[in-house]
Amino acid sequence: MIFGRLKQSFSDAFNGLKYAFQNEQNFRVQTVVATIVLILMVVFPLKQWETILIVMMILVVLVTELLNTALERFTDLLKPRLHHYVKVVKDVMAGAVLLTSLGAVIIGVFVFLPYFIEIFK
Repeated sequence: MIFGRLKQSFSDAFNGLKYAFQNEQNFRVQTVVATIVLILMVVFPLKQWETILIVMMILVVLVTELLNTALERFTDLLKPRLHHYVKVVKDVMAGAVLLTSLGAVIIGVFVFLPYFIEIFK
């Protein structure tokens, strides 16, 4: 019985990821960028702390985008475009995703730039 609930929980989670990937362009772009970064992690001999930091940033960006998607759908359900705060909530969440993504890019540049510089020496 517990296994059945666990299996259903994983199924629901994968359905959520599938929904976001199919319906959210930003999530697809972020997934493609994450895949490229993961490939770079294999190509370059990153230190353990760099690998951990990059993986954490990828997860933070993707999770933030998933939370943004969920909150957008929830606010649409409650009061779709009937109240000006719906727009404010959506804009604030989009801002959170933007800041997280910019932070990830900055960290990525700090981590990967020395490796790229070494290649071109």
